[in-house]
Amino acid sequence: MPNSNAKLHSNHRGGREASRRELVSRSLQSAQYCLENQDFGTAYAHYLLVVNLAPELKTTVKETFQFTLFKWAEELDSLARIQDLFNCYEQALELYPNDEVICNSMGEHLFRMGFRDEAAGYFHKAVKLNPDFADARENFYRVANWLVERWHFIMLNDAKRNLTYLRAIESAVRSGSRSVLDIGTGTGILSMFAKKAGASFVYACELSKTMYELARDVVAANNMEREIKLLHLKSLDIEIPKHIPERVSLVVTETVDAGLFGEGIVESLIHAWEHLLLQPK
Repeated sequence: MPNSNAKLHSNHRGGREASRRELVSRSLQSAQYCLENQDFGTAYAHYLLVVNLAPELKTTVKETFQFTLFKWAEELDSLARIQDLFNCYEQALELYPNDEVICNSMGEHLFRMGFRDEAAGYFHKAVKLNPDFADARENFYRVANWLVERWHFIMLNDAKRNLTYLRAIESAVRSGSRSVLDIGTGTGILSMFAKKAGASFVYACELSKTMYELARDVVAANNMEREIKLLHLKSLDIEIPKHIPERVSLVVTETVDAGLFGEGIVESLIHAWEHLLLQPK
């Protein structure tokens, strides 16, 4: 009897495998037929089924899958079916999470629709996946020009400004401020000043996806990615202990514009005083 049961199980597994192969084969044929007839939506659905049922074929069908996705996305875009378009890209990126071509295409759609910050995130990921991908690199620089105004570069290279911040942060840390929150971290420079000054815990938040990704790169380039916790959040949305374990002893920020209050510094500091800073002794 045990041998008989084992044979039944083996036959059952073999039957399921044969059914899977048959379904994959039929789906591939249907996908190719739909593609030839420019029925991109149905072809895309069939390719999704194929890749889900037969992950071993992901590399084989990759280029055709991409082509089908892009054609179907163009059609959805022309029909203003924006949510369906994004759903297709999310499905594709679940199957090919490290595909720079799909990331770049997603970014292009987002950019055309005005979601520049989100687009920058996808372009940046595409460039990180393949630094030689010229289209993605050009797209990233283009969207960065929209998001980062030129005066930022002058400000970041202002040695006097930087030294003043550094000395102020060093003084505060020496006076006992061991945990620091950097609001609107930008490139992460103030957070790195705090860590170099000897702060035990440094947290930094940045709402802009572009600047958040940039800060991650800068912090990693300075070998501080394990010492500075970066949050892609607005400071008003930070919760304790969900995002940071406890209140901090020092807040640093430079969320000011030429008119001083244009970046909401008053609101963010009031919120930090009430919810994120240790109360004065």
